Amino acid sequence: MKLILNNRILNYIFFNFPTRSIFHALICGLFTISVLLPQLAVARRSRPRHTQPKYTEPKSTPTTTTQACSNNVGLNNQVSELASNFVLASTWVSKPNWGLENIVEAVGPYVYAFLNRSTWPNINERAKQARVPILMYHDILPKKEVFFDVTPEELEEHFQTLKENGMTPISLDQLTTHLQTGMPLPEKPVLLTFDDGYGGHYEYVYPLLKKYNYPAVFSIYTKGVGNNAGRTHVSWEQVKEMAADPLVTIASHTVSHPADLTVLPPEQIQKEVVESKATLEANLGIPIRYFTYPAGKYDVQVANMVQAAGYELALTMNDVDERFAGASESLLAVSRFGQSRIKNVITQAWGGPQLPSWKIGFNFASPVQRTDITIDKIPLILVSGGKPITIHADSRYTVKEILAKSNTNAVAAVDGGFFSMKFLNSNVMIGPVYSQVTKQFIPGNNWDIQKIATRPLVLISPHEVRFIPFDPLKHNTLEGIQAEMPEVTDAFVAAAWLVKDGQPQEASTFNKLFDFDAARYRAFWGINQNKQATIGVSLESVDSISLGAALVKAGLQDVVMVDSGQSTSLVYQGESLVRYEPRPVPHAVALLAPGGLMTNTPSCVLVQDKTKNRGT
Repeated sequence: MKLILNNRILNYIFFNFPTRSIFHALICGLFTISVLLPQLAVARRSRPRHTQPKYTEPKSTPTTTTQACSNNVGLNNQVSELASNFVLASTWVSKPNWGLENIVEAVGPYVYAFLNRSTWPNINERAKQARVPILMYHDILPKKEVFFDVTPEELEEHFQTLKENGMTPISLDQLTTHLQTGMPLPEKPVLLTFDDGYGGHYEYVYPLLKKYNYPAVFSIYTKGVGNNAGRTHVSWEQVKEMAADPLVTIASHTVSHPADLTVLPPEQIQKEVVESKATLEANLGIPIRYFTYPAGKYDVQVANMVQAAGYELALTMNDVDERFAGASESLLAVSRFGQSRIKNVITQAWGGPQLPSWKIGFNFASPVQRTDITIDKIPLILVSGGKPITIHADSRYTVKEILAKSNTNAVAAVDGGFFSMKFLNSNVMIGPVYSQVTKQFIPGNNWDIQKIATRPLVLISPHEVRFIPFDPLKHNTLEGIQAEMPEVTDAFVAAAWLVKDGQPQEASTFNKLFDFDAARYRAFWGINQNKQATIGVSLESVDSISLGAALVKAGLQDVVMVDSGQSTSLVYQGESLVRYEPRPVPHAVALLAPGGLMTNTPSCVLVQDKTKNRGT
């Protein structure tokens, strides 16, 4: 990853100050940042208002994703993390070289995310992968008057549901930072919003927020404050009390709550947008940075006026097009769900992928985890983490059978390299193959290896993975691949690069590979931006170019395509994850759990004597 410093002051500090002179300051800064940074509010925009670009309608709908995962961070974990930071800080002081490495690994991803946040009001690509539900409430009454009213008892049931499902309510500041930078939120985030400044918000909602320690957004239209004609509304004293609480964010909801801002003359729209902000700021003594469209209605003209007034984000709603926050059109139109959808949306909530790691070297010690994700309408399953190995079987089996026979204790595996099709029981590979399971190197056939020159040669050692162009003259012997990687334990030739150095590959790079541009089931493996081994498949047919583009968005750094079509297979925890019966194959790429050890090489997974196979 290349750090692009787009701040002149930071650029000067990083490249001109002596390392030792800022070393101890960095220690203190990292300690503070490591505790506070995940909770930081929105990164401020220092843009002169007259240079702000005008909002325009988006040309396409952002992608959405699906993943099932969970994590519950409690007080004990926070205390443990705090203690770890103290221990780590003492290490930095005693061993500065280690300290600088730890600083880079811990702070680097966050610094990178802040310095390379998306251009306002665009939503960061990583944030588009997350699924953050924003729940919208209106009045809270002991007795409902309309269908979208909620009773205090029902509201507490909702809060209890959030608690029981491991949800983490977040602030609007946290969401804005996430949408701009792609920084991940807690594993199951949710944002609570309450519109119109009803009296029930102070009487019923605010006490429950304090009871559960949940943050929330209250959208206030200024003419409603203290106006109890019909329904009751909060008073200025009550709004001031709530606004002083860190749990509460106050947003502007116009002056008079018009039914549709888009039908008003420009001067009236401006008054509704600008005057409400000024009134709230004058009465509350705090900046008002967020806006909520009445009834969710806006157009380009309204959005531009909201932008010109200095708001940093605007909330909307649409009963027929409810979206997660990351799938919104922009920061000027962040979507919400009606509160009645709570049980449905919280089961899908996900805080987004982790930031790319700045860890020095590869990470083969992380747990093996499965991710189901849809990008650019391509459904994918990714399995990341653990230690990568390959298995070269003595014949052809399904990948599930290969794992069962291998006694490797592997958690997951995908089908591997290409193989000879001459006989159904042949395990002869196209190109050289070396597996730590068998500890035998088998060279490629001379009539095959010239055809696969420049394809990715995959090299695996206990500490790293490399993908280099295959050279038939250099890489068809064990000595040849050991010259590239002395500690090599596994090697095989893949079909093509899908992603190289974080970039999707164009059609010209596939060298007329058969059917690379056709829609087929695809299997792949590589390294993600966290330096973890990753295997995966597409659940639907896709061409190689589109797949590569999707994998970059999924956070993959280097990816090669392995045998695809009907060979495409992925097994996780003993179960096949593809929707059909895959073709038997003789080779697989597998992931071992951290610390997991392979058992003795089993007799049923042996490479046959190469002299017996040469007839195939």
